[in-house]
Amino acid sequence: MKTFKDKIQELFAEHEQLITRVNKPAAGGNGLFTRYEHPILTAAHTPVFWRYDLDEETNPFLMERIGMNATLNSGAMKWHGKYLLVVRVEGADRKSFFAVAESPNGIDNFRFWDYPVTLPEDVVPATNVYDMRLTAHEDGWIYGIFCAERHDEAASAGDLSSATATAGIARTRDLKNWERLPDLKTKSQQRNVVLHSEFVDGKYALYTRPQDGFIDAGSGGGIGWALVEDMTNAEVREEKIIDQRYYHTIKEVKNGEGPHPIKTSQGWLHLAHGVRGCAAGLRYVLYMYMTSLEDPTKLTATPAGFFMAPEGEERIGDVSNVLFTNGWIVDEDGKVFIYYASSDTRMHVATSTVDQLVDYCMHTPADGFTSSASVETLKKQIEKNLRLLKK
Repeated sequence: MKTFKDKIQELFAEHEQLITRVNKPAAGGNGLFTRYEHPILTAAHTPVFWRYDLDEETNPFLMERIGMNATLNSGAMKWHGKYLLVVRVEGADRKSFFAVAESPNGIDNFRFWDYPVTLPEDVVPATNVYDMRLTAHEDGWIYGIFCAERHDEAASAGDLSSATATAGIARTRDLKNWERLPDLKTKSQQRNVVLHSEFVDGKYALYTRPQDGFIDAGSGGGIGWALVEDMTNAEVREEKIIDQRYYHTIKEVKNGEGPHPIKTSQGWLHLAHGVRGCAAGLRYVLYMYMTSLEDPTKLTATPAGFFMAPEGEERIGDVSNVLFTNGWIVDEDGKVFIYYASSDTRMHVATSTVDQLVDYCMHTPADGFTSSASVETLKKQIEKNLRLLKK
């Protein structure tokens, strides 16, 4: 008969087998990025000692005491040679919190640090926090901007689902000790706010997503741009939409910046998510665009359609048919690690290179916004290829 100690050893052995599993490139592909066979983080990757009380006296049946539901929407950065994710971990109680997981290679062997992030409260405590974007800014701080969710006090009596979204701001120098700054002040609700990595005209630059409600963008036109004087008291006074929403596209319902853009010799490389409505509900996909180095608000490349969409098991989860990203890492050799979540449930990685992503953006046709325009674009490529095949 197994002893309590035997059962604990089995739990740790199974956990170790999971997190040390080799993650191989998936078969197939489109020449643009490489998916991998396994998710890099799931609820089961969270430490055993988070979920179980290991004391036989207080937990004789060795039950999970604190359940974990999902690992998703992770900020990312390279730190002292390790690939670090600031993960949104959602408990069985529906509350999200942040925790750091690190990997030696960015592909597998992700291990959570022993403790989750202790994030100080704002003046008005948030009920839920999630989806942190990390930016190592040239001012020397690492900033984390995230969604801070609170119940909408203006809701009618008995309405316990109406909420408000603001951009919470924190900063750190070591990813362990965090200073909470006041939430971003704006005229509208904000989610998916991202800090640009460099000063622009001596100011901090933010990618925003103004929206009328907690879920609906409403009159919010797309991904915005705003300059603020001081991150310790950040306020958006003027906001300019730089990447608009359009009817009957992958981003007709809403869109939002993912991680902060990558600086390349040919411009700023952006990764974002777009949302459209369909019979199954809202469909989230990832797309890319580029902006000018001289003027980061000027679009220079807008490839049509999605860059990545949910496939296979990625389509199933707590909120199905969703891909979301708020973290990527570029290595010194130009390799890019794209960290994305599927269906609000699990984390994945895909790899590409800066050169491939820039080539994709600059040489993929833009959206013509009508079926006839799409046909004409396709005909041009067919005609070119048929001529080449006849040579």
